[in-house]
Amino acid sequence: MRFLRSATLPIILVAITAAVVVWQVVQRYSIPISKVVQVPRALVDLPAAPAGKLSTLVVGGGCFWCVEAFFSELKGVTAAVSGYAGGTAETANYDDLHGSAHAEAVKITYDPAVISFGELLRVLFTVGDPTTANGQYPDYGPQYRMVVFHQNADEKRVAEAYLRQIAEAKVFAKPLAVTVEPMPHGFFSAEDYHQRFVAKNPDHPYVCQWMPKKMAKLRAAFADQLKSAAPR
Repeated sequence: MRFLRSATLPIILVAITAAVVVWQVVQRYSIPISKVVQVPRALVDLPAAPAGKLSTLVVGGGCFWCVEAFFSELKGVTAAVSGYAGGTAETANYDDLHGSAHAEAVKITYDPAVISFGELLRVLFTVGDPTTANGQYPDYGPQYRMVVFHQNADEKRVAEAYLRQIAEAKVFAKPLAVTVEPMPHGFFSAEDYHQRFVAKNPDHPYVCQWMPKKMAKLRAAFADQLKSAAPR
């Protein structure tokens, strides 16, 4: 009996350890849909584009590493590039970002036949926090503001109408803090080491700490719109 106890103890410990690991993975990569704010679909959206014609959207929503990563998971998104928008070419680099007019931004190339402009904004407002001014936890400052950079009058009209719709529906307990801004100097791609940062550096401390919750919210609210069901 003593031999059996000594022989089975390691097995029991391994089983307990495995169970703990599984529980941690579930907690890290999943979140109940009931805990995700249900942002309604946009009632006003851009008109449908001709079949096969791609469009672009530029947004800011905190750290561009995370924003690029979760938008890349969506069906219809063909590219997502981290960069800077809102400021001039002279300050469009990571060293000069702080103190400039730029926000960390992501340029999303998408197929409007698969996912619309309004639906992309719904993803941004669901995964991020549109009630936080000048930042997204854990990064604060105007360079991390949640912003929609409109490229034409139609984008401005749709973005502003959608924000009014959400505000009037009282979806969030606090006032919205999203800005809708022009992009007079255009979008500037960030340095190469920022591109696809989450995919290339899954074990980076920042990625491990903050990305799983964002991906969990994305998967809870937009499961049927994802390219893959596998956790990142």
